[in-house]
Amino acid sequence: MVAVSRCRVCDAPIDAFMSFGRMPIANGFLTANEIPNEYFFELAPAFCGACGMFQIMEQPEPEKMFHEQYAFFSSTSRHMQAHFEGFANAVLGRVLAGRADPFVVELGSNDGIMLRHFQRRGIRHLGIEPSINVADVARGHGINTISEFFGRKLADDIVAEHGHADAILAANVMCHIPDLPGVAAGVQRLLKPDGVFIFEDPYLGDMIAKTSYDQIYDEHVFIFSVNSVARAFAMHGLELIDVMPQTTHGGSMRYMLAPKGSRAVSAAVGDALAKERAQGLDQGGTYLRFKQNCEASRGLLMRTLEKLPGKGKRVVGYGATSKSTTVTNYCGITPDHVEFISDTTPIKQGKLSPGAHIPVRPYTEFTRQYPDYALLFAWNHATEIREKESAFIAAGGQWIVYVPEVKIVS
Repeated sequence: MVAVSRCRVCDAPIDAFMSFGRMPIANGFLTANEIPNEYFFELAPAFCGACGMFQIMEQPEPEKMFHEQYAFFSSTSRHMQAHFEGFANAVLGRVLAGRADPFVVELGSNDGIMLRHFQRRGIRHLGIEPSINVADVARGHGINTISEFFGRKLADDIVAEHGHADAILAANVMCHIPDLPGVAAGVQRLLKPDGVFIFEDPYLGDMIAKTSYDQIYDEHVFIFSVNSVARAFAMHGLELIDVMPQTTHGGSMRYMLAPKGSRAVSAAVGDALAKERAQGLDQGGTYLRFKQNCEASRGLLMRTLEKLPGKGKRVVGYGATSKSTTVTNYCGITPDHVEFISDTTPIKQGKLSPGAHIPVRPYTEFTRQYPDYALLFAWNHATEIREKESAFIAAGGQWIVYVPEVKIVS
């Protein structure tokens, strides 16, 4: 475990403003005989007043989180497939159009959900995915992928073998990397002078507004804002030239950066910075109010869950997500509250949820005998799920949701 007392980006002293308590690996689904050796750390977020970066104080070693049994595959969501097709098409049209023999690199390329759109067009590409089992899926689809962690040295190696990149892409991965300065240095080295670096991650402004504290878990060492991204990459000669809000993952932001002075800066950047100041994202008091909102949400969710079993009602979790690990462990949700968690990912089925040890069962167990209530852990896919589960509602089922507020909905 790596614990810090100074900001990972600017080295200013930082202190946690709250603690979510003892927390396991978010994707650490386990069998009963693995419980005695389950790993825990303290999940405590901090806000750096000097550079504006939101980060967690302790993070497990990367090998504990991203490995050959990593349990997240992007392509399991139909909406995410469509989202990444749109992302790829935006790059093809805005960045690569008219370029001779362009080269695209993706950091944290997962199962190749985005790079496939470049591969199908015969565009030179390289995926960098540390989780071997996920990378193997991409390679099986003919997508060039290596299983390493990205930094300056790997950038040197890629340049030597493939040349500089026209575009470097990343989706829901930059927030996972504690050595942000090392990645920024690698990006600076790998990019062409007129190249762009485009990445998207969960957005701090949305998390604060929605009290979606389950965005905070071991993999998310940072939750970015426009301000913190602009400052962090400016230290490495990269300028934030555009920002594009996204609806994915409960509210994300897409950032476009380029070597300083190489491209015009969109008015959207200044507008977003002004909006962040108005929201108070640069003020410590905002995070103390966030702490209070988290505690209030926890209290209301637990009061809701604790009264249902006594009324003879069945509650089942929907979606064994990384986010659910923070919620179950912070709130104290146990198998006494939630009978099991339904999930479609085979690698999670038949195992227990991290820390809370709630059984994870196949989706067919959910449909075989609908519960009275489904606790929607996968709330960021609510639109897709509600479309899919009309039969559950028709059978009298109801959803328990907790973002942006705790309530029961049909």
